[in-house]
Formats: sequence, structure tokens, C-alpha cells
Amino acid sequence: MTIQAIIDDCMPYIVAMAEGRYAISLGGSRGKRIDDSRSDIDFRLFCDGAVGGDACYQTPAWQQFEERVVYWRTQGINIDYCWIRTVADIDGQIDAWLRGDGRTTEMVWTLWGYHVLTDITNQYVIVDEHGLIAAWQARLTPYPAQLKQALITKHVESLVYWKSDYHYHNKVLRGDVVFLAGMGARLVHDMMQILFALNERYYVGDGNNLHYVEMFAITPPHMAQRVIEALQALHEPMRQYELFQELITDVLACVPAELLPTRRIW
Repeated sequence: MTIQAIIDDCMPYIVAMAEGRYAISLGGSRGKRIDDSRSDIDFRLFCDGAVGGDACYQTPAWQQFEERVVYWRTQGINIDYCWIRTVADIDGQIDAWLRGDGRTTEMVWTLWGYHVLTDITNQYVIVDEHGLIAAWQARLTPYPAQLKQALITKHVESLVYWKSDYHYHNKVLRGDVVFLAGMGARLVHDMMQILFALNERYYVGDGNNLHYVEMFAITPPHMAQRVIEALQALHEPMRQYELFQELITDVLACVPAELLPTRRIW
């Protein structure tokens, strides 16, 4: 069964949920073109409004689409439903990010929040007759200097703080593995965000970060291998701490002086 056959089957039901202008796409790994045999199908519907408004998921239009989801799951195809977003919401979020003050949206299904720019720049477009997705992607090209500065400032400040923080060091000496597991994930996330911004690539979300880092022009030597080594050293707290200290130093060394934050970090 081809992906196009599934799209063709679901399309009429998704279109029926839209009011006004609309665009339909696939997000997730298929949007990034890194899908494999384990990838599900993440439909996106961008529209001026949804049939039924806030109660759209209770309408007959949604229920008919849901029936197709259930059918395809019996065939071994996992469709992760369809996320309906309004054009005004996406416009507003992009405006905020391009001003340098965008915020991620907390979602239960993502570790570090939903990143709208990640989603918009990684789309497998099915239909966009009104040019909605095309216009959004055009706004994000080239990579905005203000966004680059904002992301680097935020995550450099985090790395600088934790690099010398005595609370972190004390947790290492105590062997507090629960704290250290969370800290390791946080430090790696900060480093990923800095490297994506330095290379003027939109962050791809929680998955497959190291796949992209290995292709970056600006990155410390052997970055992917070293991150894996550090994360796997959780059972050796001091060794992990030393590995992260080295990684932080090398990532910060990649940041040009003019992009480093100037305020004191407590």
C-alpha cells in the first residue's frame, strides 16, 4: 500500500473539516523526509476556520475521518489523526518568532515543546492552492538574524550557568542519577539549539538531532559520538560530568564573539 493511496482516501474527509482557505500536508518524519517503516502519518490541516470551531472534533466531519483512521489501523497503517490549525494562529506564532520572542508550546507528546518553525519548514505538502504554506516558508527564508541571536543567547546562557553551577557538581558527587538524567538531556538540548542556529537550520524537534549535527559545517569535532558517549555514562557521574564540561566548552567556542550574550548570568 502506497502513502498516496492513504492520502487519496483521507483527503475528502479532511477537506470537509475546513472553512475558508486551507492547506493540507504531512508533518513529522514524513515532512522531514526521514521516514522509515516505523513512521506514522501525521496529517496537518491549516485553515481559516474549522467546521464546528472549538468543537470540531465532535462534528460528523471529524467522525467520518476518524472512521478512516480506525480502518487504516486495522490494515497496519498508523494515522496519528489530523492536527487542525488556524491561519491566524500560525501567522501570530511566526510573527513572534521572527521578532525574536517566540515561545514553544507545551505538548504532552514532545519533550521540549512544540516548535512552530520546525513544523512549518518541514512539510510534505499535499495541497496548498491558496499558497498558505508557501507564504509561511517564504517568510522563513533566509534564516532570520534576530531569531539566530535570540536562540543562541537563550541557550548559551543556560550552558554557561550550568557549566559552573555548584548544585550540579554536588549532584554529581552524590550520584543523584535522576537529576543527572534530566540534566544530561537539558544540556544536550541547549547544545543542539545552538548548533542548529549557528548553522542557520531550523531545529527539527526531539528526534534525529544527531543525524543533522553530523552534516553541519559548524560543530565541534566528533560531536555526535561524544554526545552519545556522555549520555551513556550516566552510571559514572564524574566521568559524565567531565565529558559534558568538555562538550560545553567546545560548543561555546563555536559561537562568534559578537553573538555571545553580554549580560551577567547568575
